[in-house]
Amino acid sequence: MLFNSIAFFVFFALVLALYWAAPRRLQNPILLIASYVFYGFWDWRFLGLIALSTLIDFSCARAIEDGPAAARRRWLLVSVGTNLGLLAFFKYFNFFVDSFAELCAALGWSVSTTTLDIVLPVGISFYTFQTMSYTIDVYRGELAATRSLPSFALYVAYFPQLVAGPIERATRLLPQIEKARTIGADDLREGAWLVLLGLFKKVVIADNMARIVEPVFAGEGASAGVTTLLAVYAFALQIYADFSGYTDIARGVSRCLGIDLMVNFRRPYFAADPQEFWRRWHISLSQWLRDYLYIPLGGNRGGALRSYRNLILTMLLGGLWHGASWMFVIWGAIHGALLVVHRLWRRLLGGLRGAWALDRLAAPVLGLAFFHAVCFAWIFFRARSMASVGEVLGGLASTWTVADADVATLRYMAICALPLVILDLWEEWYERRHGLRPRGPAYVFAAPAPLRGLVFAVLILYIAIAGAPAGAEFIYFQF
Repeated sequence: MLFNSIAFFVFFALVLALYWAAPRRLQNPILLIASYVFYGFWDWRFLGLIALSTLIDFSCARAIEDGPAAARRRWLLVSVGTNLGLLAFFKYFNFFVDSFAELCAALGWSVSTTTLDIVLPVGISFYTFQTMSYTIDVYRGELAATRSLPSFALYVAYFPQLVAGPIERATRLLPQIEKARTIGADDLREGAWLVLLGLFKKVVIADNMARIVEPVFAGEGASAGVTTLLAVYAFALQIYADFSGYTDIARGVSRCLGIDLMVNFRRPYFAADPQEFWRRWHISLSQWLRDYLYIPLGGNRGGALRSYRNLILTMLLGGLWHGASWMFVIWGAIHGALLVVHRLWRRLLGGLRGAWALDRLAAPVLGLAFFHAVCFAWIFFRARSMASVGEVLGGLASTWTVADADVATLRYMAICALPLVILDLWEEWYERRHGLRPRGPAYVFAAPAPLRGLVFAVLILYIAIAGAPAGAEFIYFQF
């Protein structure tokens, strides 16, 4: 049930009507049933899987909190081991078997392998990380284990963010679930805005950019230099609009239900360096990797070399989290290398006289160079094989003549993306002027009513005229 489909909006309208009409004590049961219906719409066979994960983590957290100190670590290992085991089997079993067979073949050994026809449960990477963070937080003493199984089940399966995040912490989402909620006018208007913005990003930008990207990455031979470069830029737009569009719709739908989901994107292409990028891109995942992987590995402790190692390992595993492919691992390695180079640059500046002036002068150039490094990494993220990467890089190295088709493509990209660029610049200016990170779309609702109406009208008109007709699946549903 795609967010950009009529079926979803019919489903949500029914849920919302029941939710508003029901007494507060029935709010959570309605949402829990709706969440299981939503997940079962993808494939009912995996309802048992999410229920199993829920029961195990609920029980383990209770055992960690109530049981003897000697058993706390064992119960944590049961929870983490179960979640990682489910993830490893459903997502990575065939990948590891095939990789092992390829390694043996390279060494001249002949091995017989068995692979399974495993269907990847949608959203498994998101809800396993979410439930693991819950038991880890209980183990660390940062959170009390909930006594309500229905509340915890809703925390795991909450349908707006179940399939592609954000990866919510129990410390933030569970208290909202466990209290009775009232829905105000601000919730509805901000929720409606976020849904509209997310739909615009998805059906106008992401789905139209896909038409430019697909021919170049389809593996049909290298394209000309300008055509290939435009496709790389188009994918940078597509992946941002697609994923942040999903998050906007999820947050908007949730606001209409009186629950506030975290901001997962803060205009990442405005980042001037890799550290800032990961504070703006897929924020819930980057914070999860920092708190549950990078810091436990040692973080910045133990000297510069160890911190560099920890950065590389974290980003390698962050890349692998995205999918069972060496392309994602390479993408993670590139970002790990960028983070290390950035730290080396900061250390170099720290030892120079006039470092502040040099940093200010170099910032625009480094920011532009970093954006293109991100685009280069996206090639590996989008490509399905090294052969496809080679064709794209070969295209970038080929003849650079501007054809009429390239001019038309560039014009089309600019027309589609112009409203988003203006809105992102507006939001960035608003944040910097007020020195805060707004919880909701304050930058829009602080504007005069005529300007707000104009913005709404422009986005609706864009969706009506330029929206891709077929409802395409969100990219991050495959993760």
